[in-house]
Amino acid sequence: MQLGAFSISLSVKDLDASRKFYEKLGFAVFGGKQEDNWLIMKSGDTLIGLFHGMFEGNLLTFNPGWDQNAMNLANFTDVRQIQQHLKEQGVTLQTEVDSSKPDGPGHLTLVDPDGNSILIDQHR
Repeated sequence: MQLGAFSISLSVKDLDASRKFYEKLGFAVFGGKQEDNWLIMKSGDTLIGLFHGMFEGNLLTFNPGWDQNAMNLANFTDVRQIQQHLKEQGVTLQTEVDSSKPDGPGHLTLVDPDGNSILIDQHR
């Protein structure tokens, strides 16, 4: 099972202040739109998403179908297959993918034993 590109998604109070802070650490804007209240920042293969007013708390994020450069992978594990595997393993899901759609975008969420939220978000 391949979960795809990994990033941490941070819920920030001030998007501009957070962008400037992470730029000082060597990150550069890689995607997103500040006027839409979200940015993806990158340093090497490390990705950080900055999100203002979109969700509470921070998320570990996986993007099936993408590599660390947001480029499509030829072969990947679809989010619906990931969901099925997790359910077979007895993992409780907070939200589920609409399994009536055989492919395409979809997401699911879960929480690890320490309360860390995880988003598995397929964009393709």
